[in-house]
Amino acid sequence: MSLQFPDLCVNPSDETIRLGPLAVRFLITGENSSGTVAVFEVVVPAGQRLMAPAHSHDHYEETVFGIDGVLTWTVDGKLIDVGPGQALCIPRGAVHRFDNNGAEDVKVLCAATPAAIGPQYFREAAEVINTAAGGAPDRTKMVEIMCRHGLAPAPPRA
Repeated sequence: MSLQFPDLCVNPSDETIRLGPLAVRFLITGENSSGTVAVFEVVVPAGQRLMAPAHSHDHYEETVFGIDGVLTWTVDGKLIDVGPGQALCIPRGAVHRFDNNGAEDVKVLCAATPAAIGPQYFREAAEVINTAAGGAPDRTKMVEIMCRHGLAPAPPRA
């Protein structure tokens, strides 16, 4: 007797969300994986920084796989470059952010295990970031969205 899985398909959640110059493309969401993993691709143009505040999350690990370019992560104050073919697992509770300090675009694949975050967080964040039209996004609104989706924003740097 074999099991039937009629809904199996490649990239069932293939959605691109634009957060200013960054692009997030969900490939797998919690709904596609019984909550075990969310997988999304992030493209960060040359010279761009994460527009949301540095943050941590207690409900999932985030593993980053480098595909193109080098993305510099700051994890609990330590700078870590992730390039093609490299992986970084960001543990629960670690404060982190990223910057593309290079002259080429970066593409990374991120996996959140379990799938405690999904496209809705990025859609809501995109609305605030895109409204800022290249300026700094409204921190109060970003913090509210982050907290509602299980991210703990780090205090602003002095």
